[in-house]
Amino acid sequence: MMDRSPKSAYTLMTPGPVPVPPDVLNTLAEPMEHHRTPEFRAVFQRVMARLKDVFATGQNVFMHTSTGSGGMESALVNVLSPGDEVLAVVSGKFGERWAEMAEAYGARVHRLEIEWGHSVRPEQIERGLRERPGTRIVLTQACETSTGALHPIREIAAVTRSSEALLLVDGITALGAMPLPMDEWGVDALVGGSQKAFMLPTGLAFVAFSARAWERVERARCPRFYFDIRAERDANSNGETLFSSNVPLIKALDVVLERFARQGMDAVHARIARLALATRAAARELGLRGFAPQPSPSLSALALPSSVDGQALRSEMEKTYRVTVMGGQDRLKGKIVRIGHMGDIRDEDELTMIDALGRALMACGPAPSLDEHRLGAALDAASAVLAGRA
Repeated sequence: MMDRSPKSAYTLMTPGPVPVPPDVLNTLAEPMEHHRTPEFRAVFQRVMARLKDVFATGQNVFMHTSTGSGGMESALVNVLSPGDEVLAVVSGKFGERWAEMAEAYGARVHRLEIEWGHSVRPEQIERGLRERPGTRIVLTQACETSTGALHPIREIAAVTRSSEALLLVDGITALGAMPLPMDEWGVDALVGGSQKAFMLPTGLAFVAFSARAWERVERARCPRFYFDIRAERDANSNGETLFSSNVPLIKALDVVLERFARQGMDAVHARIARLALATRAAARELGLRGFAPQPSPSLSALALPSSVDGQALRSEMEKTYRVTVMGGQDRLKGKIVRIGHMGDIRDEDELTMIDALGRALMACGPAPSLDEHRLGAALDAASAVLAGRA
């Protein structure tokens, strides 16, 4: 049995925000400095160069002080003209958000509705472009955070590269958590967010554009001001952001990117994948199945038995065991739990979460086959994966 003595803070196991490493927290607590000083300019330029390694691109990467949704808006408005035809993959809450955003800016949006939890197939994209040859933009998530489903970005990009349509990818819950090489795969715009695999608080969005997309940026007619990437590019060339820089977060990002460089992105990705495998091995022992047939390594969405109220389960985990996971959104509310694998998660955090999940399941619904023995088996299964024995 795990030690369930009261703790001063929750064990945070959500798809974002994520646990922040101690050295990053220390950096965030440093005295404030001005964003126009030579010292900060050196940090800023180092960060901008290192972001290219995470995106795996030779193009410039830009940052906005915003949530990830601001990055999505930036990617969109900088290549969109009112009246453009847009094909939007809608397989969950965040696919819906990007489709609605495009409609707000005057695009003619065609929604490719995918059953929640499932992944789009490349041939569906190919058929959509064939039926609407005037399509200028394809919108999709790399990982649909509301369902845990992973979309086949490499294969989708192979389709869009042979068309006039640009491929815009919301990689907020994917970038830094798994391979997503922008240039190699042919992604035209890629978006990231600070509160996911970058292990920071919410507040920075990242976006990069391909050479093909930059041709569209220069002639796009969508209104843009704060997110005008042309003006941001000019400011960045002088070693500063267009508007006031988020100094604490950028300095903390410098620490994270140094860690990434030291560990290597392959090792960063492997750690996240191992946490995902440990969670899913434990879930099988607890009698839970994955919600997404093709799941993302960055989070696990687990389908709950009809006898278990997901809201009550989460509440029990938080109030009794001080472990925070997320539930389902909209039509999935109360039906799934979503467990994150990004951030500064230790092995003991993973096992604490599994123990809390099993005990909350026993407390919240009829589970005659779930007992201390099964919970022990779940913990053993996870431990074996974390130790590299399975």
